[in-house]
Amino acid sequence: MEFFDFGTIFFLIAAVVIFFQLRNVLGRRTGNERPPFDPYTAGRNASRKEQSSNGENVVSLPRRKGAAEPDQTYADIDKAAKPGTDLNKGMRAIRDADASFAPKSFVEGAKMAYEMIVMAYADGDRRTLKNLLSREVYEGFVAAIDEREKRSEKIESSFVGIDDMTIIAAEMKGSEAHVTLRIVSELISATRDSAGEVIDGDPETVAEVKDVWTFARDTRSRDPNWKLVATEAED
Repeated sequence: MEFFDFGTIFFLIAAVVIFFQLRNVLGRRTGNERPPFDPYTAGRNASRKEQSSNGENVVSLPRRKGAAEPDQTYADIDKAAKPGTDLNKGMRAIRDADASFAPKSFVEGAKMAYEMIVMAYADGDRRTLKNLLSREVYEGFVAAIDEREKRSEKIESSFVGIDDMTIIAAEMKGSEAHVTLRIVSELISATRDSAGEVIDGDPETVAEVKDVWTFARDTRSRDPNWKLVATEAED
């Protein structure tokens, strides 16, 4: 007769214990188990449950909205200029022709353009000016730069900042949008002759400068950039 050694008996007992533990944890099939979740039939079953107990179908309707919300198309324009004014009407006309036009972002862009133009003129930077000015304004600026250079004069200029920039006029001229701004800035500027003597301005004094500039762009063009088309100094 063969006898199991102690090791064999130990493993048999361990196997029986594990079997009963698994049975207790996993349970036994009784035929009443819930079927696994099916995402494709769940929606159909839920639709059937929406029927009332008296057999009538329940149809889910979209929630009724309240009163019509006010048109926000010109909200930012109405904030920048009183509705009914010529300025408001002009900016609305520009928005109709160019949906990207927004008074606030336009002013921010104009501030950067103003500083670039002022400094480019002082430095005689014709390339920068050509990209920012209309042909007529560019020719006027370049003529002034040429005369200055013929006299061997130089402008020393430091841009301090813009105190105020406000849209004062806006209109459509055909397909071209025109926006006019009143600008109050601070500059330190002095013109020196060929000997280095100051002949205009003051290299140590901050001066207040008031300008009225008009920018324009063809709303039919893919070029989103505006160009300076008119300038005048305000008294």
